Amino acid sequence: MKIGFEAKRAYHNNTGLGNYARGIIMGMHQYFPQHELFTFNPKPNKSLANFPININEVNPTGIYKLFPSLWRSKFQISTIKKLKLDVYHGLSHELPLGIEKLKTKKIVTIHDLIFEHYPAQYKNNDVLIYRKKFKHACRVADSIIAISEATKKDLVDVYGIPSGKIHVGSNVINEKFYRLYNAHDINEVKTKFGLQKPYFISVGSLIERKNVLLVCEAFAQLKQDIDLVIIGKGGEYANKVKKYVQENNLTERVHFLEDNFEAAMIQKYLPSLYQGAISLLYPSLIEGFGLPVIEAMAAGCPVITSNQSSLLEAGGEAALSINPSSKEEIIKAMQTIIEDEEKRNNCIQKGRHQAKKFTLQQSSKFVEEIYKL
Repeated sequence: MKIGFEAKRAYHNNTGLGNYARGIIMGMHQYFPQHELFTFNPKPNKSLANFPININEVNPTGIYKLFPSLWRSKFQISTIKKLKLDVYHGLSHELPLGIEKLKTKKIVTIHDLIFEHYPAQYKNNDVLIYRKKFKHACRVADSIIAISEATKKDLVDVYGIPSGKIHVGSNVINEKFYRLYNAHDINEVKTKFGLQKPYFISVGSLIERKNVLLVCEAFAQLKQDIDLVIIGKGGEYANKVKKYVQENNLTERVHFLEDNFEAAMIQKYLPSLYQGAISLLYPSLIEGFGLPVIEAMAAGCPVITSNQSSLLEAGGEAALSINPSSKEEIIKAMQTIIEDEEKRNNCIQKGRHQAKKFTLQQSSKFVEEIYKL
């Protein structure tokens, strides 16, 4: 088959959506080399991807070099038609306008409908644009991939999409997270980032629904000599979190890694940072999936996470699930992980088993089966 991918985030996004896109593309390349792959990248001058040369990158030409967003949303159709693609996969919520007129099989991955649940956390225009794009993609797609049962339920309940059109699965964990490091290597990474004490770790954008401020409030009540590592960037909410840390004399104990280190360097050593941590703290209010939960589990890091939305699916029986709005429950879970070694080891063992459900090979097999429907 000739398969095309809407790959903007694969080339330009270093967080969850980008990781997913890169994983799907590389998985298809690695495990199904008989297919010819094309990645549609609207801005070729910048890239986070390092794809093999036999993955064909497609860029806007002529006047559309000046209007990459317009090319991405509509005018790449002529190229899709010219290439006679068998499949076109929108890896993050979108399919170009007019693709419904082509014979090419159309697949779209929907990660979440969070903007429908928390519209106040988005700009009004963004909500309207997202809604229009998501609905269009779901309407014209031959098949929809939802990355969790929670997202599938939202698509059925909120947008009225027939459940038979939606297939749940395919989230991808980078294989680097499954590699186990020895104590010497982990200690070297800790030293590299200036981490001298045991620490909890929080990974994800510093936005309101990630609930990092409540994490800091719970952490402030710990009496043990333990630090907190926060990986993620943000705007107004991030400033709010940092203000709390400063006002409560936590600046020596709370480390915002991205304030002092390049994101690429942090991503390179993230598996070791997980493995060196006491536990991941991830009490998000809502997620499409919650990729850091599985990344941490793959790396052998215990997980404290929310008992809501898709996080119950991601964590399964391996995580300590808590009410994300309860500071007391977060504190109790942290104390359990610190004090109960048997419980912590049990979380590690179950977590590694849970993470095996999301290997690159399994995810790629699932996606290829959708392409062949």
